[in-house]
Amino acid sequence: PEINTNHLDKQEVQLLAEMCILTDENENKIGAQTKENCHLNENIKKGLLHRAFGVFLFNTENKLLLQQRSHAKITFPDCFTNTCCSHWLRNPGELEENDALRVWGAKAQSDSVWGEHEIDYILFVRKNVMLNPDPSELKSYCYPGTSRITYKMLL
Repeated sequence: PEINTNHLDKQEVQLLAEMCILTDENENKIGAQTKENCHLNENIKKGLLHRAFGVFLFNTENKLLLQQRSHAKITFPDCFTNTCCSHWLRNPGELEENDALRVWGAKAQSDSVWGEHEIDYILFVRKNVMLNPDPSELKSYCYPGTSRITYKMLL
């Protein structure tokens, strides 16, 4: 069935057409599918699995930068998550696999229509940065006062 995206942000709808890399459970590339199809619960229930990545950015005080996702996001709107998360896309620059380390997979239902089923590559960065957030991507961000998770613990 066709999903009604009329209520979604125009930029979010455009991003749904991007082609994600499909994988099997061993993370072997098996094809590509639109971001929209990768995130539909009906396809997730059939086992559709795709590649993604997450960034955990710590400042030099070892505080983790968290983001609150924009209300316009199709999956987990308004939720606080790691610093940045996105998808490898099926284009030549993002198909490189030398020295790749797969860390974990995620499967979660966001609502009755949308969800996640992905194998994530986790990237840790320790750096002070200037932020210029895109409001269509995130609602807010913060460095919590005291983080139980520190950069040293994750390494």
